[in-house]
Amino acid sequence: MAVDMNMNILIVDDYSTMLRIIKNLLKQLGFSNVDEATDGTMALEKIKGKSYGLVISDWNMEPMTGIELLKQVRGSNDNYKDVPFIMITAESKTENVVAAKQAGVNNYIVKPFNAETLKGKMASVLGDF
Repeated sequence: MAVDMNMNILIVDDYSTMLRIIKNLLKQLGFSNVDEATDGTMALEKIKGKSYGLVISDWNMEPMTGIELLKQVRGSNDNYKDVPFIMITAESKTENVVAAKQAGVNNYIVKPFNAETLKGKMASVLGDF
């Protein structure tokens, strides 16, 4: 199945520079329908109100972290519990990767990363594009 290049993507990060970087990388890859949230709580509200084909979230945010957001999304019995979810973090500790996997993350990116890394992680979740 072909990847929908027009799908809605939600990026979540409390650092505006990182949001801009991720948005630009997605644009380079051909994705233009990108919404932003600055924490997990805002992201949950957006997810409840709109259909997303992918969520890309930072781990370390206040007041709701990326892992808490992931657990909320996966624990829901709504349509969005199966949305592909990629976690981004500066932490490459094994226990963090394991915790994210146990919470239902689809893939994991360690900062810093480039468009090629992002595309590879997205392709593993969505299929080649």
